[in-house]
Amino acid sequence: MSFRTKVSILIIVALVLLVAGVWMRKAPPAAEPPAAIATATYACDGGKTITAAYYAGAPAPAPKPGEPPTPTGSVALALSDGRGLTLAQTISADGTRYANRDESFIFWSKGNGAIVLEDGHPGSYTGCIVVAPPPTGERLPQIFASSTAGFSIRLPDGYVPKPYLYQEFGPGKDISGIKFTIAPSVATGTNLAADSYVSVEQIPQVQECSANLFLDQPGTFLGQSRALATQMLTDDGTTYSVASSTGAGAGNRYFETVYALPGTNPCTAVRYFIHYGVFENYPPGAVQAFNEPALLATFDAIRRTLTLAP
Repeated sequence: MSFRTKVSILIIVALVLLVAGVWMRKAPPAAEPPAAIATATYACDGGKTITAAYYAGAPAPAPKPGEPPTPTGSVALALSDGRGLTLAQTISADGTRYANRDESFIFWSKGNGAIVLEDGHPGSYTGCIVVAPPPTGERLPQIFASSTAGFSIRLPDGYVPKPYLYQEFGPGKDISGIKFTIAPSVATGTNLAADSYVSVEQIPQVQECSANLFLDQPGTFLGQSRALATQMLTDDGTTYSVASSTGAGAGNRYFETVYALPGTNPCTAVRYFIHYGVFENYPPGAVQAFNEPALLATFDAIRRTLTLAP
């Protein structure tokens, strides 16, 4: 290979490396997708759901005097009917409003609820309420939500909802509620009764929401009951008015604890009702003593997911 040929090859190699270096310097790094600032799942009437991912957007320019600032956020929606939409945030005097370009689809989040408008009218997604994520380490796959009852809650598999109206306290003291009876497998082989439950209850038109409103007075529950003093408890950032009652009769034991939410109207509470048989009354080896700490821990996890509609 001649000297001139070698020089030509070196020049070509240098030019290739130079061009590659220029291209590498000019090629922009791959942009990472923006991270959502918040996500939420909404349970709506008819078993429908909406998953929303909220994004902040770029900083907004300074508004003109007398005009509101222009929002720049957006929301990405995944609807249970298979639709996916990304909507821009719009000006709103109440809540946070998002819409597509021609405003044929509007998603309006307000507190723990959301409104969907399609072509200016309520769409197929109504009564939407936020569903709390399950507490860490807890398995609560079942979701109950009712815009009529005004709440959403998470439950273990097999818990059965049943509405009821309790009127034994007299006129004007009705308690409406929805009880979630434990799965039969929780009681099988133990002295725990299958009618044990956790419930969400409400009393309308009260001056002060307190747990004692939901319990009988001492001496009136099964003839041997005992109501304990009401106490205040803050758990997982929520403050409750808490009271308990115990009762006994014919080889059965009853234990109730009520967690009322002060300031709610109607007054809203979560009740634990645990019914079990006296263990010593069973034939030896017939049943095992139920795991009370585990049951209470499950009820606590359920209670912490209660979300009230706005």
